[in-house]
Amino acid sequence: MAVGRVHLRRLCGRHGTDIFLLSDRRRALYWGSILGNKGSGWLTAWLNLIGLVTVLGAINIGTWTFFLGAFGAQLGLEATFNEQLIFMIVITASQALVNHLGIKLTSILTDFSGYLILFGSVALAVALFAFAPSYDFSRLWTFANYSGDVGGGVWPQTESIGLLFALGLLLPIYTITGYDASAHTSEETVKAAVNVPKSMISSVWWSGVFGWLFLVAVVIAIPNMDAAAGQGWSVFFWTLNEVLPGPLKFVLLLIILAAQYLCGLATVTSVSRMIFAFSRDGGLPGSNALKKVSTTYRTPVAAIWTGSVLAVLFTAYTPLYTTIVSVTVIFLFLSFTVPIALGLMAFGKTWTVMGPWNIGGWYRVFAVLSIVAMVLIFFIGIQPPNDKALWITVGFLVLTAIVWFGFERKRFQGPPIGAEIEKLAAAIKQAEQAVGETR
Repeated sequence: MAVGRVHLRRLCGRHGTDIFLLSDRRRALYWGSILGNKGSGWLTAWLNLIGLVTVLGAINIGTWTFFLGAFGAQLGLEATFNEQLIFMIVITASQALVNHLGIKLTSILTDFSGYLILFGSVALAVALFAFAPSYDFSRLWTFANYSGDVGGGVWPQTESIGLLFALGLLLPIYTITGYDASAHTSEETVKAAVNVPKSMISSVWWSGVFGWLFLVAVVIAIPNMDAAAGQGWSVFFWTLNEVLPGPLKFVLLLIILAAQYLCGLATVTSVSRMIFAFSRDGGLPGSNALKKVSTTYRTPVAAIWTGSVLAVLFTAYTPLYTTIVSVTVIFLFLSFTVPIALGLMAFGKTWTVMGPWNIGGWYRVFAVLSIVAMVLIFFIGIQPPNDKALWITVGFLVLTAIVWFGFERKRFQGPPIGAEIEKLAAAIKQAEQAVGETR
């Protein structure tokens, strides 16, 4: 435990981004515990952990899907389950190895990925606008039913445009699960109590604006909507093949592939730090092993490889990309919803002291809307072809009950408070001195 914090202090001093991946995830445990009890705190953290493991699987399966669509034909790949599994093992193992060997390279690559994503997105949008064969902006407010065969079999045949629209929300909902990234650096942010929530809202706003502009570029560049819909999941690659010059398309595809890989790399960091932090508080079976940090590499090696292996196993059982995304969205938003619902019950009663970012009585309105949104997310997440997500969700919830009642209910004491914090601080100082660290 103490050695682990030595590692974290090194991160804070040299590579601040990574430490807050841990601190934010651990903060979920505190929110759930303070607003409810140690059981609700544990549940919040556990659901978040499931969401992080499955989101790692979703990212890397998404990378496989993109790699297959971009370069599969040239490499003679046939989109078999075995090819997907091998790719998943190789890419996840490589990301875990980079994390295993130390935070320095991981931090450099993660920081670089932000610039790469920004540059790649802008370059692709500009290229699509520039080479678009026409500019039919009426497409932006015209709806057509492309379910069934006319839509390449992406969604089952239905006459409900509303249902199709809701199903289409799955992927943007999935991408916005990282809106809390601004909280990762809260401990090094000036006036964090105001600037962090402000930045979280800003991130949603600007992501929505620029994400919409990017999608507009793709829709406008499509040569023919009916022909594009018939391509199904290959519509993006078909559009690029039809519109962009070969060399430019190749460079842009490489940039996107690299960005996806780096996203998975950062997620391995995130899930491993969640496992490490949760184990440090005694919240997981095998916590004593999972909370250890390598004295050579200063990384939580067991947590890194445990999270990576679990992600691979999950995708081996659930190979369909949209189903993986559905499960990810359900559990991540469940972990967000638990403390929100607890806050709704405690607001104005046991929770009366608010921070400087205070929306007053509007909290109740937004809390109710958040809970309603969770119900909607669950509903659309288990619709065909992702109906398997229902049974996976039920299975994970059964596992949750087994772990809590069978292992953690009596052992887990909740986050450390009072004298426990002082005891931990003294152990940290002693461990730092033992390895030559100075404050």
